[in-house]
Amino acid sequence: MQFKNSLIFGSLLLAWSGNLAYANTNVARPFVFHHENVLGTSLELKLIAVSDADARSAEALVLDEIDRLAGILSTYESSSEVSRWLKTSQQPVAVSAELFHVLEQYDRWCDLSGGAFNATAGVALELWKNAAARHRVPTRDELADAVAQAGVSPWKLDPAARTATRTGTAALSLNALGKGCIVDQACAFALSSGKVTAALVNIGGDLRIMGDWVESVGVVDPLADAENSAPAARLRIQNRAVATSGNYRRGFAINDRWYSHIVDPRTARPVDHVISATVVAGCTADADALSTTFSVLTPEESLRLASSLPEVEYLLVTANGRQITSRGWHRFVSQGYEVAAAGGNLPVMTGNQAGTSWNPEFELIVNLELNRSTSQRYRRPFVAVWVEDQDKFPVRTMALWFDRARWLPDLKAWYHGDQMRTMADGTDLTGTVSSATRPAGKYAIKWDGKDDKGKPVKPGKYTVCIEAVREHGTYQLIRQEMSFTGTAAHLELKGNPEVSSASLDYRRKTATH
Repeated sequence: MQFKNSLIFGSLLLAWSGNLAYANTNVARPFVFHHENVLGTSLELKLIAVSDADARSAEALVLDEIDRLAGILSTYESSSEVSRWLKTSQQPVAVSAELFHVLEQYDRWCDLSGGAFNATAGVALELWKNAAARHRVPTRDELADAVAQAGVSPWKLDPAARTATRTGTAALSLNALGKGCIVDQACAFALSSGKVTAALVNIGGDLRIMGDWVESVGVVDPLADAENSAPAARLRIQNRAVATSGNYRRGFAINDRWYSHIVDPRTARPVDHVISATVVAGCTADADALSTTFSVLTPEESLRLASSLPEVEYLLVTANGRQITSRGWHRFVSQGYEVAAAGGNLPVMTGNQAGTSWNPEFELIVNLELNRSTSQRYRRPFVAVWVEDQDKFPVRTMALWFDRARWLPDLKAWYHGDQMRTMADGTDLTGTVSSATRPAGKYAIKWDGKDDKGKPVKPGKYTVCIEAVREHGTYQLIRQEMSFTGTAAHLELKGNPEVSSASLDYRRKTATH
């Protein structure tokens, strides 16, 4: 199921006309900000405020709070408190309230999950990472040793003194709950600023919504995870958190086989029976812990655990594309939205279609990586990705990313005419997305060979356009001609100051993408 052009065009009209309707009024409205390289991934911040000035003021406060918490909880920062603590062993260390809380929560979820969620999963992750570098899988003895290490309590906590003692030197994985706690705190901090009435913080697909606002949340289909693919589900969420874990973006390739980065610490082996687990819970930290746990447990075990907890619902997608939902999941599904079968069905090409229209067995994937700024984090540029025919007539807009509608004319090539501005197919301006964490700045966008009216185009040559403009940055445009006639092809495109790399992959569809 694809997003309808009428809905997307309506969203664009709402964005443009809404700015006019809100002008010079005291009506609260959404302001959206996107940043890259936040905790190693992407940040979406939506603030409901009366004015742009209030929203930007609250944005600055939230970013400062995220930076403060990253300095405590981020293992990506070598100077952070948690990174320094991880280097200690067998000595009680006085730690911050934030770090102590995260360690307490790891102990709690380890107990509740029967060991399926455990910081000692880091031992197995390190083992598989090193084995992959040697192009082999771990040996039976190595796996047994990792299981033995995972069975040892990684720390001792003293609540009275608020100290934490590392009991060994084994690798630990603390990113999941650390990120969840940062999302929760940042969202609460936005509201405490007094500048906004509601806030959404989404870091790498794990999100929290607080205040007087109902957010549309798309759950990424793990078998079709391009930015503009139809979601596996669409939810309506208020004052709750949503988190997704999955094996489709991170893992290890060994001897032409893919192994998930999610491991069962009880066996030290990657799990693959559940390829995506999405959880709705009261806070992001809980949703993070449960989405990882439900990726490890069997569906029956996940049901029992979820049933024992308040305010927890979930969607699991198994390796064969089957969707399993908790009893109350339907309460969050958007009315009128039919849950799509993960990955969909592969198309069948008839004799009449061959040679006269786009081969439906093929798709185009546009991969692009935004250039990193020299700063720790940076605003995402405005980006448009579209296709033109040989007469330079726009055929389909695949992606349109912007924060402020009034700056859309800065996308000069995309904006050049009314025809283009009505073609925002694949851009969901009304909601956010929950997904497995992506690397900062890396995106994949799909074209299914249909025009803006949903009709297959004719085979032949088309031009793929990637336009990017950054506030206080540069303007860049990539144009690449490519033939789409049913013969697979791959093109690497030259990067620029805004798009460091890009490629076009015209390929046959499979059940895994």
